[in-house]
Amino acid sequence: MKTDDFDYDLPEELIAQTPLKKRDSSKLLVLDKKTGDISHQTFTDIIDYLNPNDTLVLNNTKVLPARLIGQKEDTQAVIEILLLKNIEKDTWECLVKPARRIKEGSVVSFGDGLLKAKCIKVLDEGIRHFNLNYDGILYEILDKLGTMPLPPYIHKQLKEQSRYQTVYAKEIGSAAAPTAGLHFTEELLKKIKQKGINICYITLHVGLGTFRPVAVSNIKDHKMHSEYYEIDQSVADILNKTKKSGHKIIAVGTTTTRTLETVMDKYHEFRGCSGWTDIFIYPGYKFLAIDALLTNFHLPKSTLIMLVSAFASKEYVLNAYQCAVLNKYRFFSFGDAMLIK
Repeated sequence: MKTDDFDYDLPEELIAQTPLKKRDSSKLLVLDKKTGDISHQTFTDIIDYLNPNDTLVLNNTKVLPARLIGQKEDTQAVIEILLLKNIEKDTWECLVKPARRIKEGSVVSFGDGLLKAKCIKVLDEGIRHFNLNYDGILYEILDKLGTMPLPPYIHKQLKEQSRYQTVYAKEIGSAAAPTAGLHFTEELLKKIKQKGINICYITLHVGLGTFRPVAVSNIKDHKMHSEYYEIDQSVADILNKTKKSGHKIIAVGTTTTRTLETVMDKYHEFRGCSGWTDIFIYPGYKFLAIDALLTNFHLPKSTLIMLVSAFASKEYVLNAYQCAVLNKYRFFSFGDAMLIK
């Protein structure tokens, strides 16, 4: 299966540069994965596709203000570091630009020395390991010095940093937002719960895989980076009960999907557990955990559009994307949503 099979034409003006004023006012394209039928709705209509005793599963990870601009101590060269993953204590895996300037032993200073990062390991593709040195609480320092790590296709400044967080973000640790969840408001979640629908939260900290393009022609040669996940036993119990009773599990986003499928594939049931997943889902994969998927519109030739194409079919998904382009949907992180049922 070729990476080029998941390409599509997207006018640049359809890449959403800013979030809508109201989170849940985005468009919602609904795709029937069995027939390929498409309907056009507003996001608040999502409640009409959820039934009592169904379970809606959301990823409650919280994005770090992980993009830091500093200076290399010896040359004063401007260096950008993106914190990707906490390896242990104050050791972090980071994406660096320009990476060629950072060798083992290089020190980068941020905020006049409020935070310093010493490179202790050099890896490929701009990845470095750093030891961080600071006084106080790291997350408070990041709130002062860091900004949200917006994807490279977003060129406008984000006025409100909170708009790149879901309203239910809780567990700090992501390098990118689980963007399908950005559409929900507290009011909408309340209405969903009042209808008798279970709302559950899992955690998957979004890492490098979000930023890494598929650079190989055969998708089977692509290597996914691993990401940390957690599921509480109370959540696992609700999910198992939902499955057993014949009701639906609706995953909000590809990160939630990957977590649920990882656990179900490993244990053949939902369990309270934590670990690392590098699951790569593409057409041919047999879904074990989820019955419906709420997601955004993804980049051409990305692992995310491959996952979506595995859940429906590549033909139906690419047709839906073409339909979304014709109807001027907004694409990517701050864009509109798609429900595959």
